[in-house]
Amino acid sequence: MTSSVPSAAIDLGKTRCRLLLTDGDERIRIDGDGAPGLASSQGVDAVVAAIDALLRHVDATLAHLGVGAAGAWVAPEEAGKLAHRLAARTGASVVVASDVVTAHLGALGGEAGTLLIAGTGAAALGVDAGGARLVDGWGPDLGDFGSGSWLGREMLRAVVRADVGLGPETALTRVVTERVGAASVIPSWIARDEPLARRLATLAPSVLDAAESGDVVALGIADEAVRLLTASAAAASSSVAVAVHGGLTDHPWFRAKLGASLMSAGRTVVPAAGDALDGALLLSRRTDLPHERFAHRAE
Repeated sequence: MTSSVPSAAIDLGKTRCRLLLTDGDERIRIDGDGAPGLASSQGVDAVVAAIDALLRHVDATLAHLGVGAAGAWVAPEEAGKLAHRLAARTGASVVVASDVVTAHLGALGGEAGTLLIAGTGAAALGVDAGGARLVDGWGPDLGDFGSGSWLGREMLRAVVRADVGLGPETALTRVVTERVGAASVIPSWIARDEPLARRLATLAPSVLDAAESGDVVALGIADEAVRLLTASAAAASSSVAVAVHGGLTDHPWFRAKLGASLMSAGRTVVPAAGDALDGALLLSRRTDLPHERFAHRAE
């Protein structure tokens, strides 16, 4: 690093934690394990431990530290506690916000618009002159409509229904047999003591591949996912610009269908300017953004 005082940004999810250290034009990335969301039991302690594991690799005094943390949207008190603990730990000016907020900031560069996230979960955050609105992000039990976990769940439902004659035959049965087992073992696979949403999401690419190949059942599931994601984006904001993010958008066929659907809804898909780390860094350096209402700061 150069002689100037560097800044850092952290993107903390439930699976991984990423740290970006910046000093002028120099950027260093450090990756580690994630932590349960701030809203979980002992959430602040777990998040501090995950972040501290990365900060141990930083041999410098920080001027600013921006953090996007899973769960901060629904646990603002815990987000405030996290900001103060990190400020005491680092001596930096610290800001903590939801990882959805920092992802929006990074994707749209602090400007108005909607960020549509279509990954393991799903959410749409819209920011415009009228304020900010989060649609979905409610988790797999209540929402995450059109997400990877939703696609995987609908795939398994289609297979168990076909197995007892309540639904049409589908090529998805062969995929599920190879990945999970016979239809009869699906309930026990669901009940395993392992994170279900991530396991379901691993099935999503197979649904999309089968839909692209013309399987009627898979195509129906994919079409409904597109409809649900588009509805979330439209409900989040009246802004035309929509940045799309998440693992599902890595599937070219699905991304094209989603883009066409958003266009039909009067939206324009714009390329992401950056990611959640860029957004956390931006929020750490500016207090004049419309996202400020979701920022928890400590010195």
